[in-house]
Amino acid sequence: MTAASPNLWLPRLAGWLALVLALGMGIPTAAQEGDEFLPADQLTITSTLEVNLTKSVATLPLYRGTFEGVSVWYVITDVSDAVLAEDLGLNFAPRLANISNGCPGCAQQVEASDPVLGRGEVAFAGTVDFSPARVLVPGPGVGFPPLGGQPGAVAGMNYSPFVRIGTSDVVYNAPIVATGDGPFDVIEHTNTHDRLMSIDTDAMTAGLLFVRAFSHGEDIFYLTFEASTPLQAVQERGTFTPVLGQTPFANASDRPDGARSAIFTFTNGQIGPTSPPAQGGGHVIKDGLLAETASLENAALLEALREGGDAHNVLDSFPTLDNPDLAALYSPLWDLRVGIWSWDAVAASENVAQTDANAIRQLAAEGTVTSPGGVPLGSANIVITCPVLGFADQAPAAPQVEPAAPQGVPPANDPATA
Repeated sequence: MTAASPNLWLPRLAGWLALVLALGMGIPTAAQEGDEFLPADQLTITSTLEVNLTKSVATLPLYRGTFEGVSVWYVITDVSDAVLAEDLGLNFAPRLANISNGCPGCAQQVEASDPVLGRGEVAFAGTVDFSPARVLVPGPGVGFPPLGGQPGAVAGMNYSPFVRIGTSDVVYNAPIVATGDGPFDVIEHTNTHDRLMSIDTDAMTAGLLFVRAFSHGEDIFYLTFEASTPLQAVQERGTFTPVLGQTPFANASDRPDGARSAIFTFTNGQIGPTSPPAQGGGHVIKDGLLAETASLENAALLEALREGGDAHNVLDSFPTLDNPDLAALYSPLWDLRVGIWSWDAVAASENVAQTDANAIRQLAAEGTVTSPGGVPLGSANIVITCPVLGFADQAPAAPQVEPAAPQGVPPANDPATA
């Protein structure tokens, strides 16, 4: 099989055959006896080959492209076209079509031999430098806020994970996860994404460390690849991609002409190995071992995440929602809202994990949760890319409570928020 396969189904078949051969020949694989796996009917990216819940690793089809003649390796998670989303097994994210609204450089234009991404040769306009060492210096106490850090990957000129082929209106989320022709470093990640746990360029598969979170009262999983600020990129184990900060729009989670949806995190939620009750920045640094390098060799980190050590952020949109208008608001571009519990709430141990975006808005309306500095809860204008992967039990279906806009923050459909 060539690296740039002309047939979409071949990477899936190759991955399945490789697994069968490995098991049959006694060759060690990432999976071990007793590992738990997510059922296929609980995936939103249905092209996903496997989700190992024990190791927090999702295996996706891998694709090869080039940048100035050098091999780059990417995955595809979302697309703005409904038919292609169904055909390719991707998340349907219609608002990705708006990503260039006010920001021409937010989607890179690629050249491809086939009008469908992944079915032919692709020449990218930009790439990623994975060579820097990722560094996170925890702060005193629980570690949040961090004292500093350095991203382990930096976007080059013209790079964005969001691509369109030529002048097509269709936008894909296709982040680059490795560069070169190997060998690939999935321990220190000198030429791979900091969440790439395994890569097989024969079977064309990529194993990615996913994130546990909440949406509409349910436990869900998502992948994360990029962030628009350096320190957030460190905390996401992602690629620092500053152009994403120009994507439309801040404080506009429900604007149909925007491309961002809201994601909520907390600075001073409870700590502890499991969530609930723990949640937020201190929790993921201390209990999720965020300062450590992620790899399949780091068993302690994988166990910490399995137990619930992720930050457990809360997503405002999800593609499985019963209301089609709300489902259509899903986007893998997330507008970060950083929440701080009031001193009274912390003193009363009320700073427990939240699972629904509107419930957080209710707390903000009461003044129990604010943005840093005590201002009403709103966008930090930090953007992260987090395509949803699936759900643990029940699919998110509807908001748990009615929405409430914090006092002093314009409603999301107010044009002033653009």
